[in-house]
Order: sequence, then structure tokens, then C-alpha cells
Amino acid sequence: MRVNNHTDIFGRRDLMRIGSLGALGLNLPGFLRAASTASSTGDKPKKDISVILLWQSGGCGHQDTFDMKPDAPLEYRGEFKPISTNVPGIQICEHLPRTAKVMDKVTILRSLRSRENNHERAINYLLTGYLPLPTIEFPSIGSVVAKELGPKNGMPPYVAVPNTFPSYGGGYLGGEYNPFISGDANVTSYKVRDLTLPTDVDWTRLGNRRHLVEQMDRKFRAIEASEDFKALDGFYQRAYDLIRSPAAKKAFDIESEPAALRERYGRTPVGQGALLARRLVEGGVRFVTVAKGWLNYDTHGDNFNTMKKVLLPEWDPAFATLVEDLAQRGMLDTTLVISTGEFGRTPKVNDGAGRDHHNKAWSVVFAGGGLTGGRVIGATDKTATEVTDTPVEPEDLLYTIYSMMGVDPAREHHTSIGRPVKNVNGGKLIPGLIG
Repeated sequence: MRVNNHTDIFGRRDLMRIGSLGALGLNLPGFLRAASTASSTGDKPKKDISVILLWQSGGCGHQDTFDMKPDAPLEYRGEFKPISTNVPGIQICEHLPRTAKVMDKVTILRSLRSRENNHERAINYLLTGYLPLPTIEFPSIGSVVAKELGPKNGMPPYVAVPNTFPSYGGGYLGGEYNPFISGDANVTSYKVRDLTLPTDVDWTRLGNRRHLVEQMDRKFRAIEASEDFKALDGFYQRAYDLIRSPAAKKAFDIESEPAALRERYGRTPVGQGALLARRLVEGGVRFVTVAKGWLNYDTHGDNFNTMKKVLLPEWDPAFATLVEDLAQRGMLDTTLVISTGEFGRTPKVNDGAGRDHHNKAWSVVFAGGGLTGGRVIGATDKTATEVTDTPVEPEDLLYTIYSMMGVDPAREHHTSIGRPVKNVNGGKLIPGLIG
């Protein structure tokens, strides 16, 4: 092979890739790069709101949780019974006893509906505020928040606990707005991957690699002057600073929490994920998504056993303790907790004792963020099939969240081919939720 000079060996993208901390398996420069474009994008929120989304992937049955129909025929109402909460007149499922005790801090929206009934498309629609298109990948709400508001206190603006899933990413905004991945906080001796050096790399070796990067960058810049390279120095320096940062390490250090509190959240991926989310928000993260896994709530069969033995016993203590913990720490007013999936489940129980996909109506719960608790907004008919009051679309949900966080829902960004796209495709504030 003929080699004329070092540009034949390394292309510009190769040098940028080699010059990143990605060689160590780190994804830090991406979100740091995002910070450089976020600081000038619009007005700051009047109140600095962070969001924790407890994501019920697969779609949670509203009639088995927050919109029960005890007077409906058995094939609709199912096996579960309602219980009273600490707010007179509001009842929820018997398998949510902890949540019943914090209902004064919770708002139930019983009237969300969607135009999509397929998991992947419905998830994409709910998390982006756009109906899916084959020609463009829209960014998730967390990614938009990351771009618009950027990092705070040197923390990643958007974190996914424990992992990322389809439609979580930055879409046309770019991979730098993808979520920072935390891993499963419920594992023994949990350590977040990107704040811990690989076992075969110590700080001396990392320093040597950094020196090599600097040497290669200097040589390459002599050939091609670029604003990208000028920016890289700052990104890498901050990445090195972050992996040495006591503040970042403290935020992810869930094992420093009292054992009793960890037990209250639940020793499950959802429970420990919610606790980690509280720590991350406390440290400066703006948007955290916590999920049990991929499509866990897709209960086409054996719905009631799965809900009462697995899903609700994990979700109930995680959600309720998170709300209590935030309130006790004085953080609930500035932290909006939301729980939903991409749609609900069919009102009528199928032949396999399950419930299928249902996009015509389902429930969302909110707590914190300055919202008044102890309320129910919207309603469905006597079998929980159709919305009868205050219909809310995914666009409205995202419009409301963005507005609460100080992000302009109508702000336009541009795709790689210059197409203008707004943060959300229309929408309006959810009636009665704010104020």
C-alpha cells in the first residue's frame, strides 16, 4: 500500500475518534459537546425543574391501577379491587397501598390517548411528540431538554436508568444528545461505567494516552484547521475532569444511602433506579428515565398474576418512596415525577386472562414540580374504553413538560438537510394541571 503522508493513514473522522475518550469505552465527550450549544438556546426557566420519568414500557393497564371500574361487568373490571387513598373520594388499586398514602401529593390524569397502537411507533410518538416518519428520526424529550438546557453542575443533563431503549435518543439532533447510561443500580457493588476507569487502565496510562492524543491532534491540525478541533480540547478536558469529579462520583454513589431507605424504595432495579434518579437530580441532572426493562408491562396473558406479583410490588414502593423522599428533602417542588407507558390495556380481559394494546385511553400520574396534588383530571366511560372528559394527546403531554421546564415547545431546530422542526408538533397545556 502506498502511503504519501499521515493523511493517508488517518482520515479526519478517524483522528477525531481516536482523539476521543471513546477509546476507553467512555461516552462523556458527547454530552460535554452538547453543553457548548445549549447555553444560548432561549430563556431560562423561572423555576429550575428536573424530571424523573418512571417509564412503564409495554403499556400499563389503567383499569387495574388508577382508573378502576368496580361497577363494570367482571370481564371488564378484572380481579382487582379499589382501595381508598389519603384523599377522600379518590380510590386506586388495592396493590398500590404505598401510593394510596401519598395521593395528596399526586395528580392522576385519566384521559391520555394516542393515535398509535403498535409498541415501537407508540413509544416513539409518546417520547418525541411526533408521529413516526420513515424519513426523519425525532429526538426524545430527554434529548431535547439536554440540547435546550445543557448540563448543570457538570452533570450529564439526561440519564437513562438502567439502560437506553429505542426512541430514547437524540434523533436528528445527534448522538451527543443521547442519554448517559447509568447501568443497574441494584447490582452488588454498583459502579457507573463511565466514571470508573477500566481495570487495565490507571491514571498514568490514561495520562499517556491523553499525551498521545494531543500529539496526534497537533500534527493533524497542521494539515487541516477546523473549528471542530478547537472545540475538542475543551470537551476532552471536561471529560477528564468529570471522571475525576468528586461531585459526579457522589451523585452515583448509591451505596452511601442508608440501608433502611434503600429497603423502602425496594431492592429491585425499579426501586434502586428511582433512588439513583433522586441522587442524580440532587446532583444536577435535568431529566432521568427509569425503566424496569423493555415491554415488561405488555401483559397479553396472565395479566393479574404478573401485575400483583411482579410489576406493582416493584412500582408501588419505588414511586411512593420517591415522592416522600423528595418532599422530605425539600426537592418535590422542583422535581416533576411522571409515570406512564406508551398506551393502556384493553378494557375487556382476553381468553388468556390478559389485556391487549389499547390506545384510546389510559392514565398518567404526576407528582411534584409545583403541581397541586390530590386531584383527578379527565375521565373515561363506564368500561374505561373511551375518554369522556379532557382528552389529552402525546403532543399536549410534551408541550406541558417542556413549558414547566422552561423549554419553548415551538422552538425550531434543523435537521442535517436544513429542515426546520419544532421541539414538539403542536400541542397545548394540559387543562387544569398547572396552577
